[in-house]
Amino acid sequence: MTHTILTLNGGSSSVKYGVYVQKGNAVRETASGDVEHAGADTALFETIGAIVPDAIGHRIVHGGAALFAPVVIDPAVIAQLRHAAAFAPLHGPAALAMIALAQARFPDAVQVACFDTGFHADMPAIAATLPIPAAFRADGVRRYGFHGLSCESILAQLGEALPDRLIIAHLGNGASVTAVRGGRSVDTSMGLTPAGGVVMGTRTGDIDPGVLLYLMREHGMDADAVETLVDRRSGLLGLSGLSADLRVLHAADAPAAALAIRIFCRSVAKQIAGMLVTLGGADLIVFTGGIGEHDALVRDAILGALRWAGDVPMRVVPSQENAQIARHVAALLG
Repeated sequence: MTHTILTLNGGSSSVKYGVYVQKGNAVRETASGDVEHAGADTALFETIGAIVPDAIGHRIVHGGAALFAPVVIDPAVIAQLRHAAAFAPLHGPAALAMIALAQARFPDAVQVACFDTGFHADMPAIAATLPIPAAFRADGVRRYGFHGLSCESILAQLGEALPDRLIIAHLGNGASVTAVRGGRSVDTSMGLTPAGGVVMGTRTGDIDPGVLLYLMREHGMDADAVETLVDRRSGLLGLSGLSADLRVLHAADAPAAALAIRIFCRSVAKQIAGMLVTLGGADLIVFTGGIGEHDALVRDAILGALRWAGDVPMRVVPSQENAQIARHVAALLG
């Protein structure tokens, strides 16, 4: 028996989609695309056209403390996703809107949530535990890690060539670095939310918490203002004052743009260096994501900062999140 699977990989301002034919646990892509500023309108489904899927797989950035493995979406799952949206304000509300739209458009299709946190669910305690009191940790405050679907897609493409010690640098508007040993995540740069780790397009990455306390006390910023600053006004955009897009910054003849690029590359190199400590070295570094795959200048700068670590092989491997979502859905459909 074959099934048609539609995958929806939604962000805060766009949705990437893929159409797959499933036979057994194998999937084959038949169409794909990207709809900008889709939000909760009908532009996406107008683009897809007459396709009637048997199942729809949704990329969900954060499922909270309870949801890690792919799951069929029902009212109880929706309630948990609403609760978890506070952890990923750039992505959670948009994903919920897309689920509602997909359910209305295709009421007979099986809707499946696939989580970016799933790959990191079993990280060892030394990586997952945050240095805060136990009462908060018991409430689910931990390092969750993200870009898990991308990491899984890298492992699937490496296949039998998967090394024991692998570092994956997923570099896009959102960016993270993950250490993989024996095919399992053992450390990653993002934490409770996708705002932590390396400097990103509009996100701060790791930042002294005292900075946020200072802004709250001395500038009267409330939680919403701090969230806007951390998620939407910082990173490459805040550093350069020009753009979150590295292509724009490369082309700009401005010292602030050049500094923003250098800071980004340094932050990624420092995270990779940290993962070298976690793994005791590395057998391969994979660059993926829009920047990781296409920006050779950035890759060269990062690797140049890591020359001290010796000759670690590097590969560029495309992120195939939609294919990974389709594989998860196929496995649930059996």
